[in-house]
Order: sequence, then C-alpha cells, then structure tokens
Amino acid sequence: MAGPVTRHAPGYRATEQSVGDLVSLAATDVSQLVRCEIELAKLELKNDLRRVGVGAALLGVAAFTGCLILVLLCFALAYGLHALGLPGGMWAAFLVTAFACLLLAALAVLIGWRKVRKLTGLRRTRRTVSEDLTLLRRDDGTADDAAAKAR
Repeated sequence: MAGPVTRHAPGYRATEQSVGDLVSLAATDVSQLVRCEIELAKLELKNDLRRVGVGAALLGVAAFTGCLILVLLCFALAYGLHALGLPGGMWAAFLVTAFACLLLAALAVLIGWRKVRKLTGLRRTRRTVSEDLTLLRRDDGTADDAAAKAR
C-alpha cells in the first residue's frame, strides 16, 4: 500500500484527501506563515534598531558639538566685551559672560519647571475611564434587573 499523496506530489488532487488531511495541511501552512511573519518582523526590528542607534549617536555628536560652540561663543563674548572697554578688565568680561549663562540656565529651569508642573498625570483619561467603567457596571446591573423582571 502506498503512502498518502501529499499536495506536492505529481498526482495530487484535493478530492483524494480526507478532511483531516486538509485541516492538517492548512494548519501546517498557517504555522509556516506565522514563522515567516515572525522572521520578517525580527529583520525589520533589527534594521529599525540599527537606524535608531545611528540616529541617537548622531544626535549625541550634535549635542556635544553644540556645547563646544556655546563655550566658544562665551569666550568670544568675553573677549568682545573686553575689546569694547568694559571697566574692570578681562576678569569682569568673563564674569559678565558667566552671569549671562547663569541667567540663560535659570530661565530654562523656570520654563521647564512650569511645563512639568502643568502635567496632569492623565487626569482626564482616568476620569473618563472611571466614568466608562461606572456606566458599564450600571448597564450590567440594569440588564440583570430587566432580565429578572421579565421572568
């Protein structure tokens, strides 16, 4: 007696297979499809992570370069103030520059603190979810009461 005819065999015809064989073949195909989709997702995720890593590294380089530029601009400001004849000499020019940087940092902290203070902690979302849950509980109770009265 010959073995079962597989669908890849030359004389394959769907009518020769039992329902169980067809279900088995469909399950095999689905599991193979899922495995292929998972592999594709892994490859895409790996590529995306590589791009994110390169992007983060380039942003880090840009931030470091920005800090260096800020330092150079501070030196230029101090020397410029000294060249303009700021009383007190070079140390006063650097002191004024440091004070300007301190004001800039304080302003950034103040603005950041005000933005963080306005965070609501998803207050509206929590409220609407609570209302939805209350409404669902009320609907469940109403449906049970209506069913009990109908009996």
